[in-house]
Amino acid sequence: MRKRIICTLWLSCLLILGVYGQSKREQQVLQTMKTATQYMMDVVSYKGGFVWSYLPDMSRTWGEMEAKRTMAWIQPPGTPAVGHLMMDAYHATHDEYYYQCAERIANALIWGQLPCGGWNYMFDFAGENSIKQWYATIGKQAWRLEEFQHYYGNATFDDEGTMQAAKLLLRLYVEKYDPAYRAPLEKVIRFVLDSQYPIGGWPQRYPLKHDHPFQGNSDYSSFITLNDDVIPENIDFLVQCYQALGMQDLKGPIMRALNCVLALQQGEPYAGWADQYFVDDLQPAHARSYEPRSINTGTTAHMIRKLMDYYRLTGDTKFLSGIPAAIRFLESVELPASEAKKWRHPAREDAILVPRFIHPESGKPLYVHRKGSNVVNGTYYIDQNIENTIVHYSSATYLSIKALKEAYQEILALPKEEVTKNSPFAQDTCIPLQPFYYQPHGRGNASVEELVKSLSKEGYWLSPIRQTSNVYKPAPAMSPSDDTRYMETMVGDEYDTSPYQSKEKVMGISTRTFIENMSILIGALPKE
Repeated sequence: MRKRIICTLWLSCLLILGVYGQSKREQQVLQTMKTATQYMMDVVSYKGGFVWSYLPDMSRTWGEMEAKRTMAWIQPPGTPAVGHLMMDAYHATHDEYYYQCAERIANALIWGQLPCGGWNYMFDFAGENSIKQWYATIGKQAWRLEEFQHYYGNATFDDEGTMQAAKLLLRLYVEKYDPAYRAPLEKVIRFVLDSQYPIGGWPQRYPLKHDHPFQGNSDYSSFITLNDDVIPENIDFLVQCYQALGMQDLKGPIMRALNCVLALQQGEPYAGWADQYFVDDLQPAHARSYEPRSINTGTTAHMIRKLMDYYRLTGDTKFLSGIPAAIRFLESVELPASEAKKWRHPAREDAILVPRFIHPESGKPLYVHRKGSNVVNGTYYIDQNIENTIVHYSSATYLSIKALKEAYQEILALPKEEVTKNSPFAQDTCIPLQPFYYQPHGRGNASVEELVKSLSKEGYWLSPIRQTSNVYKPAPAMSPSDDTRYMETMVGDEYDTSPYQSKEKVMGISTRTFIENMSILIGALPKE
């Protein structure tokens, strides 16, 4: 009995020391994190699923577009993004509550996982009829969001959605090797492998569908896709599975994908990358009506940096060989001062202005405009006039060629052994995943003290909602229009359901703000 009493007192002392060993500031941070998370999980989420933003009374909610209350959005900063934050909070605090939150979110994702193994942009706990009704109304009338105007019923790699969900399942599984997550994880790994083309690339959507030809163009969803990091994100996920699970059989698909990136680079003088490619000849292809068949300068700059990453992964200098030609291409399409002064954005220091889209044969810039007022009477068109282009998809961009050249020269100067020392391919054992998905930071737009103080008594941060939208109402039949009032706006007339930033500040609850604020608080905690 005496021994039991001593043990009990010892444990009590440890618990007291654990609490009182924390500074007042640390206790405030931990309490703020817990209170905010409880509100998001218990009030804001729907069965563990999240969209992007909410009015405080939950009367309207939005993902990339307006969503039903029963929906869960996959694209970041949606459901998987919040799940990754919960895992970050768990690693920072060792509080099992956050792991349980991550499990609840993962279980919601597993509910929405399609039979093929991937995810659509969103899913609806109210069932497939409910989501079909959404596509036939709100989705169908989104003028600038053509990907939501047709219900495919398959999964998408677009906007990192499927990959963010897949990486969350991987993180959960390797954390405690809970067998509950092994089957859905294996299911999504199989989905990635099944959907890979023999050449190594991936389509935007899978299983393949060809049932939505649009405005005279074939359905683009089966094309090999670089846009929105489809190929790079899939590579990254497979590499994580290789390094964390020791799945040696994934190295072959990874290398096919890496080699595909090389094959997709076009020849000089336009030695860049397109956003999507025809499968039969690997030539640049079209996508949405404001994404013409072209070489994309922004994508090219991004792929130059990715090639450096692939050199770090493999140690093979072939991944550096195409970089000089790609940089020469970007330099060659710099716009003259006479054109640059017409651009809506001021010049950036140490950067050149280039058209976003370059015709793959002629090298001419392709600028995107629109006329009309909604999805029924409006249309997009292409010309060589940089003025009055659409604002929701920039037709020109600033690039720092100097930074690209410096990064290239730096990696060339390093010994290969130094470059590849952290590569999973260079290790003999499994490598743990990074503990944090978001980089914890102690500084941001708000101080820790401000975040503690600004949390509402209910437990949420009230912040401006980045986008709102018109309430859906059926659009009548209309003739094609030459209306120019909406050429440079995010939304058209009252029938357009596309999101836009309201002129009047709309306050609500944002998953992005929650993630950003929690990351600041996590960064303020003592490091181990």
